[in-house]
Amino acid sequence: MSSNRIALITGGNKGIGLETARQLGKQGITVLIGARDESRGLAAVEELKKEKIDARFVPLEVTDAKSIAAAAKSIEKDFGRLDILVNNAGVILYDGDGAASKVSDDILRRTFEINYFGMVAVTRAFLPLVRKSDAGRIVNLTSILGSIAEHADPNSLIYSLKLLAYDSSKAAVNMFTNHLAHELKETKIKVNAAHPGWVKTDMGGSDAPMEIVDGAKTSVALATLPDNGPSGGFFHMGVHMRW
Repeated sequence: MSSNRIALITGGNKGIGLETARQLGKQGITVLIGARDESRGLAAVEELKKEKIDARFVPLEVTDAKSIAAAAKSIEKDFGRLDILVNNAGVILYDGDGAASKVSDDILRRTFEINYFGMVAVTRAFLPLVRKSDAGRIVNLTSILGSIAEHADPNSLIYSLKLLAYDSSKAAVNMFTNHLAHELKETKIKVNAAHPGWVKTDMGGSDAPMEIVDGAKTSVALATLPDNGPSGGFFHMGVHMRW
């Protein structure tokens, strides 16, 4: 069993997830790269190892109950606990999204399966291991697009940017974050939602104003909060967002 902190990052093989693993790893934290694609997961681990980071690959498909259970069993066997869980895996399906009254059931269901139901299933499976940590941290990747307050404000920069499937899935992530934090309020575990920003990733596109290195900073900060840090919040770069 390792004595240093152990972090699992879902969807950790690329983009913000990989950079989150890199920044945590540079703090001496053992990073577990959760990915459904073995070749990509192993490639990410090799990339991190070249930077002297203790990284391991964990096969993990967030929509597959057997995969989640196997990953939890493997980590329990190898480490006995989990100190940090970063629920980073997510999708945005532009094809088929549009006017709220016309978004297909398929797009809604596929988006929620990964962004919400998968995230909840992973959290439930790993919570017993997080409880074994001296000070567990759970970070749920969300988005300003999941903020109902922003969508309702004509002065908001996202007021006209409506993607029902993605937006509503992230609003659900925010609600789960709030409820889980309330459930765990008498423990040392802290649960927060992270808005990384609009970042140059496969999802964000090349027009995004933020670089990946900055997009990971909010997740890393919430994953390494001190004992007196917040729980049950929705943050971007240290600023509490409007729900």
